[in-house]
Amino acid sequence: MGHSHSHDGDDSTLTRPELRRRKAVRRRAVVLLSWILVPLGLLTVVAMMMLWPGGGDGAPLAGNPYSAAPGASIDTGTVQRTATEDCPGSAGGPGASCFIAHTAVAGLADVPVVVSPDVVQARGVRVGDKISYLNLSGLVAVTGVQQEGPQYVFMDFVRTLPMGLLALLYAVVVIAVARWRGLRAIVGLGGAFAVLSWFILPALAEGKSPLLVALVGSSAIMFGVLYFAHGFSARTSTALLGTLFGLGVTAGVAFWAVDAAALTGTSGHNSYQLLNLTQGMSLSGMILCGLVISGLGVLNDVTITQSSAVWELYELAPHTSARELFTAAMRIGRDHIASTVYTIAFAYAGSALPVLLMVSLYDQPLIQALTGVELAEEVVRILVGSIGLVLAIPVTTAVAVAVVKSTGRGAAGARPVAEPVDTKVIAC
Repeated sequence: MGHSHSHDGDDSTLTRPELRRRKAVRRRAVVLLSWILVPLGLLTVVAMMMLWPGGGDGAPLAGNPYSAAPGASIDTGTVQRTATEDCPGSAGGPGASCFIAHTAVAGLADVPVVVSPDVVQARGVRVGDKISYLNLSGLVAVTGVQQEGPQYVFMDFVRTLPMGLLALLYAVVVIAVARWRGLRAIVGLGGAFAVLSWFILPALAEGKSPLLVALVGSSAIMFGVLYFAHGFSARTSTALLGTLFGLGVTAGVAFWAVDAAALTGTSGHNSYQLLNLTQGMSLSGMILCGLVISGLGVLNDVTITQSSAVWELYELAPHTSARELFTAAMRIGRDHIASTVYTIAFAYAGSALPVLLMVSLYDQPLIQALTGVELAEEVVRILVGSIGLVLAIPVTTAVAVAVVKSTGRGAAGARPVAEPVDTKVIAC
């Protein structure tokens, strides 16, 4: 199913009176929506200022997890050859064998890096790979004690080049297809991550209200992303209003679901480390914030598409009644609901595939598996996001219909631009 995200329509074939009528309708719609969205925008800015992370004593501090102790260092190099050899020192016990990646580093011709068995089994280390490793050869100079075991230990792969190329390919494809609008969307995405990095995450770490942080941060992201990517127009404003409604519904349902389903956030391997690094942060509150943020992308997609559908239908047949217009647009909306609901489910299933595989290997009833600690959070995420998404579509459609009908009544010279649309046959 194709999604039409056009916000300007095709005005090239219209006569001057018809073009003036369209512009008059759009101006009236913008003014009408501004009375609602401007106060909401100001409220978002004020709330963001009040919740902004204060830093200083309130900001949790943690060292660099990739820093090394005095005398040790973290180095990088390129693998020249690999072999299974006797473990250096006493690693693995007498006669044990280790997988060694002989690595070339500037100033050192051959560094024997010991690779852990789980990495070898999962993917292995190959010739030409760039890796980072822990260099313990300098510890003896600091401690005066000869280091037993391996001197060089594998830490991770260096992924900068392939991930950079993938990001570049993504940007080229988006800009080549969507042109300036694609470029604006990418810049808007960067702004969204800036809000996430500089406001949402630090505010959560300082113990601010997760519900308020999620609502305010998500609203700020949507104001910026929608207007920057799609421009200031009545269609964008209508979609934004529907998106904000969907956010409110998602936040309310998530607030109830996290408590009712007893989602504690302690099942992950980073949970206790987060508790130690932060001051009073609620792990269940972190889940609540995540439930709200995770649905932003799909919610924005369906509301912007639904708003465009209403405007296109209206401009094709401006004399269609509000009820007929709403019914026709909801035919498209129901297709969006059907497609995006399983889109959300498959997206979360893909991200949680290792957990799903592990749970499938357990000998337990299906209902117990779905409600157990391993999957409960993902299931709740799917249900909460889908509820907000589904309810946002009829609300966005109703707002768009109300706006176009109320602003179009007084348009000068209003007359059908085309033959009245048959609301029984709507192509999406």
